[in-house]
Order: sequence, then C-alpha cells, then structure tokens
Amino acid sequence: MKQVVITGATSGIGEQLARDYARQGWRVIACGRNQDKLDAMQRDHASLEPLVFDATDRDQTHQALGALSASSDLVILNAGTCEYIDYGKIDVPLFKRVFDINVFGVLNCIEALQASFVPGTHLAIVGSSASYMPLPRAEAYGASKAAISYLANTLSVDLAHQGVTVSLISPGFVKTPLTDKNDFAMPMRVTVEQASAAIQAGLEKRKAEVHFPRKFTYFLKIIALLPTSWQIAIARRMTRKQA
Repeated sequence: MKQVVITGATSGIGEQLARDYARQGWRVIACGRNQDKLDAMQRDHASLEPLVFDATDRDQTHQALGALSASSDLVILNAGTCEYIDYGKIDVPLFKRVFDINVFGVLNCIEALQASFVPGTHLAIVGSSASYMPLPRAEAYGASKAAISYLANTLSVDLAHQGVTVSLISPGFVKTPLTDKNDFAMPMRVTVEQASAAIQAGLEKRKAEVHFPRKFTYFLKIIALLPTSWQIAIARRMTRKQA
C-alpha cells in the first residue's frame, strides 16, 4: 500500500487531498492540530491515520513524524495560513505568525522526515501563485510563499542525487475556510475538489510545478515576465480599484 503524509489535513485543500487519497486505497497519514476533526475523518476512511502535532513546534514535529514506521512514497506539505497588511504598514508579529507556519513549519517537517527519504520519494510543497508578482496587501503572505518557491526549486536540485523528486504546488484562489475570509474579488476561484484533482494529476506526472487554474496562473506568469516597474504599476492600479 502506498503511503502519503499530508499536513494541514483538517480543512481546505489538505482535507480534500487526504480524503481523495484514502478513497484510492492509499495509507494516508493525516496531520493537523485538530484531534476531533482527524478522528472524524478516520471514521470515514479506514486507511487514514491521524497524526496530531503543531508544525511550528520543531520538537513536537520531530517527535510526531520521527515515529512513522516506514518511508512515505509521497509527502505533501500543505499546512499554511494567510494574513494581510493594510497600506504597507509593517506588523512584525503578523509577519512572524505567517512565516512560522508557511516557512518554518515546512522546514520543521522536512528536517524531521529527511532521514527517511529514499530513491523514489516524492516531496510536494504548497506555495502560491501570489509569489509570481507583487500583490496588494500580500507582503507577508507573498513573501512567505516566494521563500517556499525558492526552497522547493533549490531542493529539487540538491535532492536529485538521492532520487527524490520535489514538486512546487502553486494554486490560484481556492474556496476554503481561509479564502472565505477574504474581502476582495477572487477571479477564477475553484473548489477544493477541483484543486485536489489538479494536484493529484500534476503529482502523478511528477511535475516540477503544479499550478492552477491554468488561465489564471498563466496570466500571472505572463505579468511576471514584464519589467518590475510594469509589475508594480499593475499592482498599484489593482490597489486603486480596491480603494
């Protein structure tokens, strides 16, 4: 039986992925902080095993993931959060909250699991299409996801000699409890079912980057090819529209 480890499995994309892989017969190590939710998911899927820990706690993460009895075929590091700032006003505690889970939570998990990586292991890290270009209010979130993008691409180079594949997952807007809090338009937003299907299809092909919905992410990628001054001008126009 193939084994997949999924962090942030108690809601949104992570929950949908956990349920979908369990339905397909995978042994799913569903990770999160909500014991009750994980227990409920286990009752729905016999092959799903809850693993409760806080990824921002290095010792707790090492203890939980280090106890896994076998190497995993697939690891999807999905746990994350999003907070916005207003009018460029830097809020260091906010930045720290975002980076603690989006960056250091990912690093804690990789550090805890790396001894179990074997040839054929597939590591997938969830970034965001927000890292493609400067977006209004996204200083903390976008910067954290830009760090994840660089991390994933560099690990793809450095882990290749071990036979480990690394994929970066860059979603556009997905309807989740996190995006339900957004107070702005979210073009081409997709469902978690659509997001899970796109991720599974991309990972099955071991793509270096899985991004979706394609029309939206390619649009952002094209903007990212423009001179930086043009990108900033576009972002400023977006800010004026939201004012």
